[in-house]
Amino acid sequence: MDGDQAMSSLWYVLALVLVGSALLARRAPMGGLMRMAMLWIVIFATLLGLFKAGEKFGLFSSRLEGEGDRPAASASDGGPPPIPAALAEGQALRIPVAPDGHYWVEAMVNGTPTRFLIDSGASVTALSMASARGSGLNFDLNAPGVGMMTANGKIDAKRSTIATLVIGPIRTSDLDIVISPAFGDVNVIGMNMLSRLKSWGVQDKEMVLTP
Repeated sequence: MDGDQAMSSLWYVLALVLVGSALLARRAPMGGLMRMAMLWIVIFATLLGLFKAGEKFGLFSSRLEGEGDRPAASASDGGPPPIPAALAEGQALRIPVAPDGHYWVEAMVNGTPTRFLIDSGASVTALSMASARGSGLNFDLNAPGVGMMTANGKIDAKRSTIATLVIGPIRTSDLDIVISPAFGDVNVIGMNMLSRLKSWGVQDKEMVLTP
């Protein structure tokens, strides 16, 4: 017996129990009892049929399925959401806070446009696999990696070096980084990059980087 058959049987049992209880309480003649019992059975059968038809056409489950199967944003959906444009002010770069409360910046990794999250809590700059491959970085997947602790636990990352990283008016060379599929599609500028700057910090909801 499958789920639908079990549900149908349960409906019929409940119908008989309810009808039987109601008829016994009324103490009507046997002929009247039978006619009323048949009427109630027809009513319950009709309601069950309507309910199953609604399930078949998704009238009762479409909202739950839509909430649970909502796809995550990806490049196929039009790419990542836009971020506020950074403003060069002399040699400094002012990066407005994004709607998500973080500081994002568009940079060039070996001449390839790459979006970064600025995270002073990260000790080292990190790239996703896709960004590392897209910018032509050299790394050996079979070489021994380095263990790192992240918010999602311990991961294994590969080491590499960015020959040239350009962020607005800021330019640096030979920056050590780590690469791992565990980073998803997020690239992070960490403290090993920020420590190369003359100063960095937040002023009036803007991250200010000064080389």
